[in-house]
Amino acid sequence: MRIGIGIDIHPLVAGRKLIIGGVDIPHDKGLDGHSDADVLLHAISDALLGAAALGDIGKHFPNSNPAYKDIDSQYLLKKVRQLLERQNYKPVNVDAMLLLEKPKVAPHILQMRKNIAKCLQLELDAVSVKATTSEQLGFVGKGEGAVAHAVCLIEKINPT
Repeated sequence: MRIGIGIDIHPLVAGRKLIIGGVDIPHDKGLDGHSDADVLLHAISDALLGAAALGDIGKHFPNSNPAYKDIDSQYLLKKVRQLLERQNYKPVNVDAMLLLEKPKVAPHILQMRKNIAKCLQLELDAVSVKATTSEQLGFVGKGEGAVAHAVCLIEKINPT
């Protein structure tokens, strides 16, 4: 078994959809980035890749590649799972924390967990997503961006 950790940060800007955990959340700002900028799925992807010593999301899906412009990060997370499988690893569980001042995401967490579980072919109880604010401190507290942290466990599987 191996443990991985991931972190991602994106600024909030006008004119973009707010996609977190594969959920389109109504808000006047969205996360800015080359893809859909899903900070939560990017942190989880990095945790999984790190656990398998496969680098990071930027190595596999560089923002210099136009193929990934505005791409759905659920697609990228599925590709990360496939990269792990090629190395004979599979995800065991994911625990993630989202830091975002506004909007409140609690009503969307169950759907985020379902999306992540589906992408990683995990049971729902193997995926944890939590959210907190930064009590109006720093760039998160000022509503300028969002941060996500994730940890995961992967295990070696026998090749078939």
